[in-house]
Amino acid sequence: MRRFPEEEYHLPFFDEYGYARKICPRCGEYFWTQNLDQSLCGESNIEGCAEYTFINDPPTRERYGLRELREKFLSFFERNGHERIKPYPIVARWRDDLYFTNASIIDFQPYVTEGIIPPPANPLVISQPCVRFLDVDNVGPTFGRHLTIFEMGGHHAFNSAVKEVYWKDQTVRYHQEFVTKELGVRSEEVIYKEGVWSGGGNAGPDVESIVRGLEVATLVFMKYKVIDDEYVELPIRTVDTGYGIERYTWLSQGSVSCFHSVYSEILDRIMSMAGIPKVDEKVLSETSKISGLMDVSKGISRVERWAYMAERIGLSQRELREVLTPIVNAFAVADHTKCIVFLLSEGVVPSNVQEGYLARLMIRRTYRLLRSLSIEGMMPEIVDMQIAYWSRDFRHLKDMRDEVIDILSVERGRFEQTLGRGRSLVKRMSGELKTKEAEEVPVETLTELYDSHGLPPEIVSEIAETEGIKVTVPENFYSLVADRHMRTPQMVEVASRELEEEIKDLPETRTLYYEDPYTSKFKAKVIRVLEGDRIIMDQTAFFSEGGGQLADRGCLEFDGRQAKVIDVQKVANVIIHFVEGSVPQEGVEVHGILDWDRRSSLMRHHTATHIVNSAARRILGEHVWQAGAQKDVETSRLDISHYKRLTLEEAHEIERLANSAVMMNLPVKTSWVPREEAERKYGFRLYQGGVVPGREIRVVNVEGWDVEACGGTHCKTTGEIGLIKILHTERIQDGVERIVFSAGLPALEAVQEEESRLQRVADLLEVPIEKVDRAVERVISDWREIRKDKERLIEKVARFEAEKCLAMSKEISGLKVVAHVVEDAEVDQIIKTASELIRLDSNVVAVFFRVDRNATVVVMAGRGAQELGIRADDLAREISSELGGGGSGRADFAQGGGTRVNNVPLALSKVEKIIREKLGGVRHAD
Repeated sequence: MRRFPEEEYHLPFFDEYGYARKICPRCGEYFWTQNLDQSLCGESNIEGCAEYTFINDPPTRERYGLRELREKFLSFFERNGHERIKPYPIVARWRDDLYFTNASIIDFQPYVTEGIIPPPANPLVISQPCVRFLDVDNVGPTFGRHLTIFEMGGHHAFNSAVKEVYWKDQTVRYHQEFVTKELGVRSEEVIYKEGVWSGGGNAGPDVESIVRGLEVATLVFMKYKVIDDEYVELPIRTVDTGYGIERYTWLSQGSVSCFHSVYSEILDRIMSMAGIPKVDEKVLSETSKISGLMDVSKGISRVERWAYMAERIGLSQRELREVLTPIVNAFAVADHTKCIVFLLSEGVVPSNVQEGYLARLMIRRTYRLLRSLSIEGMMPEIVDMQIAYWSRDFRHLKDMRDEVIDILSVERGRFEQTLGRGRSLVKRMSGELKTKEAEEVPVETLTELYDSHGLPPEIVSEIAETEGIKVTVPENFYSLVADRHMRTPQMVEVASRELEEEIKDLPETRTLYYEDPYTSKFKAKVIRVLEGDRIIMDQTAFFSEGGGQLADRGCLEFDGRQAKVIDVQKVANVIIHFVEGSVPQEGVEVHGILDWDRRSSLMRHHTATHIVNSAARRILGEHVWQAGAQKDVETSRLDISHYKRLTLEEAHEIERLANSAVMMNLPVKTSWVPREEAERKYGFRLYQGGVVPGREIRVVNVEGWDVEACGGTHCKTTGEIGLIKILHTERIQDGVERIVFSAGLPALEAVQEEESRLQRVADLLEVPIEKVDRAVERVISDWREIRKDKERLIEKVARFEAEKCLAMSKEISGLKVVAHVVEDAEVDQIIKTASELIRLDSNVVAVFFRVDRNATVVVMAGRGAQELGIRADDLAREISSELGGGGSGRADFAQGGGTRVNNVPLALSKVEKIIREKLGGVRHAD
């Protein structure tokens, strides 16, 4: 970790209050203390620099609940000139580099911290709900030092060359005053530990506040942007503080765990559900004091820590684990279920990708913890308790209650299906490991089983160990897999840096399509020709591809000649036209003509996409967000987040509602709005299509229906769309539904095509179109009867053929061998015949060959044959090798084949030889 020099930390405050700078001999970090005799930094950590000394002895003047502590924090800074602002969502939809808000500063990166837009207030104070998954394995064992969901109190000041608000010294003074005067902690109990903070692309020196072993706040002085591991100074120096609201609550109560302080009544209910007996308060207190040792983030084994704690408390390690394991699992359940509620209430749909992966990880880990407590069926009730408790402060939780419970129900059903499939998968994997003489499941396999098949390692362990295969689950397993999925996909660059270099001297292209999207003809001047077929003009009405909308097409006319425009792309605010045919020279004036039918259809489809998206949210629920879109000329597709398959009825409801918006002929207004103003007015639903860059953003407002940040071209009113027709829906990935639709004339054409197809069916059935459904039902019913008759006939033929084959079988050492080449029969018929043979006599081995372009072999061995050592899968492999192929299956039934059809007679002649060798205990040579 990079260290900053002492002058970054040596503040007038420390001199004034008699603080001395020291270095801790255990953790190697510098710290500031008023106690001149103190040698260690005073933090309870894995290095053992201190213990918690506030347990049952809080240092504050009063005991506070979380709500009281939050208000105490916010009110203190309001009195000191900070404006209180509302918390942001925990899903960071305004950013493209991470999924979740994990610190209050995330709300203001990068636009405020880089001076692109002004802050909502300066200075400001906020209590921001945050989620972090990298410490998920520590939640519970560290008694509340680590949480996946927590509130970060932040007071922030943004200092520029124009305005200096306050910086390091005043930041520490505010903290000291809050802790000592407001909360009543003695000044000499507050230690400041030096550190370096880095996150969200920024960095700076920090001091961490420690009181009686507990780190309660981090005061960051953020002044760098991190570019390729280099620190580059920012134009804005940001005071970025993080006060742990839950930790201060814990400190003020001195309870045996943070969970007792924060989740008191919910925790009591969970422990009651699980039947966890009351534990000796002394055991919990003594364990809590040294629980900071249980952090696995640095790879230190918990086994050693359990042993140390057991010796310290005076119990055996086994006794301590038996007492504490259900308790720390209950702690984790309290935390995780709250986290799940907040994630789902903000529209995160559990899936196998992106933020949905982390929501599913939390749900399945919680299910596993509940299973260990034998109360897995109580998850909905616990989640309901969390919603009721936290909706007092976060109203949206109550509004989303029904959706949250429904999503959980669906997800639990999927998990149970996963576990059902997983048992056979793990058993098969165990068998494969045994053949390789492996004794333990590799960690990579555990990760793959979780990532690809959703199987928690604890479940794998249960199943594998019954098969005699050992499983060692890494103590930080869930943190490791969470880390792999924390970052958003890297953005793909549209143009090369070389191209940007070529055009960096050019002015921004004037975009006539924004000034008037109905401009179909225009004049412009060519200012640059690249690579002979790429034209840049001073202005253009050709829309450049972006936001899921295809580029315009058309032509450029000049000097009696014509260049066909086949593509349009935007690079760094310069629009490049790709042309075919004659190419105008630089300085020439051209007359641009758009393919207006194409443009108008694209406009209808783009506006229709906004309408359908909003209709889907109204029908399916507030969890629906756009997950992707592509607007084309004939059809468009909209991908939405949804936790189950769309039904036909739901698709029809969305379609009806979307067309009602069309018929209302709503105005569609576009405007360029400062980012902070747009977010304040419309919220983060603006970013349905993803984050848009820039100081100002283009807002498309379908009045009373939908508002989005969007760079596409749109109709002036919804009535111009004419008609929206949903063609079909499909699930393209876990948690994402695709709606394919047409708008305008293509929608009418789609309806007419469906009508024509229906009419053709009616003509074939010789019925009126309104009676097609009943006629088809009759045809299907008749077809099913015919199929049943066919199956009955096949069974009769199979019995007849089996009896005939059995009469002609050859006996070898008590076995009856039937080996034939079958003419003019399907494989299903052959399998039925072989099955009948086995039913008639369990000592039969049946080998049937079928020849067309390739050779197929079907092998069955009765129970009697298997008891003599004959396996169908072994026979199929050896016979198929003669045919140039392979075979596989089970001991009783197998199939194989190959391409060497001329070798069928040879393979047939070897069947008897192979069986004799196996009966004689001689391994057949290939």
